[in-house]
Amino acid sequence: MVGKPRFGSLGRSLLILAVVGWFALLILVPSLALFRAAISGGVGAFWRALTSPEALTSFQLTIGITLIATVVNTVMGLLLALVLTRHRFPGQTFVDGLVDLPFAVSPIVAGLMLVVVYGPNGWLGIPLNAIGFQVVYAWPGMVLATIFVTLPFVVREVVPVLREFGVDQEEVAYTLGAGRWRTFRKVTWPSIRWGLAYGVTLTVARSLGEFGALLVVSGNILGRTQTTTLYVHDSIESFNTEGAYAASLALAAVSFILLIGMESLRRRVAIREGTE
Repeated sequence: MVGKPRFGSLGRSLLILAVVGWFALLILVPSLALFRAAISGGVGAFWRALTSPEALTSFQLTIGITLIATVVNTVMGLLLALVLTRHRFPGQTFVDGLVDLPFAVSPIVAGLMLVVVYGPNGWLGIPLNAIGFQVVYAWPGMVLATIFVTLPFVVREVVPVLREFGVDQEEVAYTLGAGRWRTFRKVTWPSIRWGLAYGVTLTVARSLGEFGALLVVSGNILGRTQTTTLYVHDSIESFNTEGAYAASLALAAVSFILLIGMESLRRRVAIREGTE
């Protein structure tokens, strides 16, 4: 009886040590190594690399694409989640499964799919180019590629919440005379807001770090279609390690701050609501 708690405590300690050690080797150590490499030449060299014209242009393009993709996938992802959970239609199971396609295929394959459709010789690319609208090898194709690879995040965060929440409270609101918009605002929204917030945060982080699909559809033209991840790739190829490390650290820092900030905000709100 006395030995069992000790053994259990030892087992828990070993389990925690193994998990934390695995996490450290996979995430923490590479992150610290990147930070050290980025500032190895000093803060001044890091800042100059981070504010070079090429880096700033890539940051601007990345931010613009991220904003557009996030807005589109937030709106359409929420609508798609509502349709999948609140309506029945032929092919619903197929559509539900197809939402995960961007998770299943390589981003490079996704980029190639877009080239086949929207490229200069693509099904839609030919008529679009005829009217002077270029999709592939321009920013519209880059936006489409980013939207494609980040499509599932909002849907997959909101759908489980809606299914667990059910429809009982919404039906009661309808019975009491609330319209669809008021029911959504007063009943549905409070239940899905954190799921939606997590989906949006993951969408932003994934958009900032997208590389494979953009490499295929962008043309990687310096100063025009070169996002930050493509800039990092080219900097490594041209032995501009200072620029590559600085830009990589900036992207990683933004994503880290977003994820940690979202979790901290969620816990604060949960604590505040729990005390009210």
